[in-house]
Amino acid sequence: MSSIFSKIIAGDIPCHKIDENEEFLAFLDIMPLAKGHVLVIPKIEVDYIFDIEDDVLSRMMVFAKSVAKKVGSKIACKRIGVAI
Repeated sequence: MSSIFSKIIAGDIPCHKIDENEEFLAFLDIMPLAKGHVLVIPKIEVDYIFDIEDDVLSRMMVFAKSVAKKVGSKIACKRIGVAI
């Protein structure tokens, strides 16, 4: 099943990329809750986040941490949060 995220990954829908590697993509949310609101998604088609293999989910969190540090270095803020 193709989702909006699959279309973003394929380049069919544009996004403002923050970071990317072979497994994950980080981009700005089009309806941000706060300045610098970024979505981190796996490049594999997943219907439910907790269906992702543990090792992939672990690597995604490490990737999200790297993205958060980059965003935090560009945007003045007291804290960076991660929500699943």
